[in-house]
Amino acid sequence: MTTTIPSARLFAEAEGPIRGELFSAERLEQHAENLAAAQGVSQDAGEGRPLIPRVLENGRILLEYYRATATTIQQGGTITPAAEWLVDNFYIVEEQLREIRDDLPPGFYRRLPKLAAGHLEGYPRVFGVAWAFVAHTDSRFEPDLLRRFVNAYQRVQPLAMGELWALPITLRVVLVENLRKLADSIVRSRRAREESRSARRWSAGKW
Repeated sequence: MTTTIPSARLFAEAEGPIRGELFSAERLEQHAENLAAAQGVSQDAGEGRPLIPRVLENGRILLEYYRATATTIQQGGTITPAAEWLVDNFYIVEEQLREIRDDLPPGFYRRLPKLAAGHLEGYPRVFGVAWAFVAHTDSRFEPDLLRRFVNAYQRVQPLAMGELWALPITLRVVLVENLRKLADSIVRSRRAREESRSARRWSAGKW
């Protein structure tokens, strides 16, 4: 039986960046063991919650933000360092989006074990592993730290070969999601500043 669960709820409920307490290497290993013990896998085969539609939406939003920021630069406006980084490195973001689409085909995604409960219910278990790693490392990727995290997880609950192969892909998915969330935050801050300046100009003209 194929089960498809909408993905909108998770992302709508988690508007802020994917960021938890920053863990040391030892604490991260302990968290991986606890996570492995807590995560149960659904026995029902099926699609679960789809990831690719959200990846495509993130790509569209980031492209819009890139174009708007580039226009601001051309017009002589000021931008934040984070916005400048996105403009300078957007080609890397596009490359990651292409790799996600190429490396996560529907047939492969369907076979990945899905989580049976929790806020990531219906998503691949390996996506939950990637989400936890990103949250507790503040999106800083260190290969040795990732190996320690995964090895600690597997001391409690072994991952399938397909899940290990999918880990780099799902890490990209989570990091792109986090980048979109950060971009949303920057856009909201920019709009608030513009509205504040407009209000001050209106007030000055009125009085």
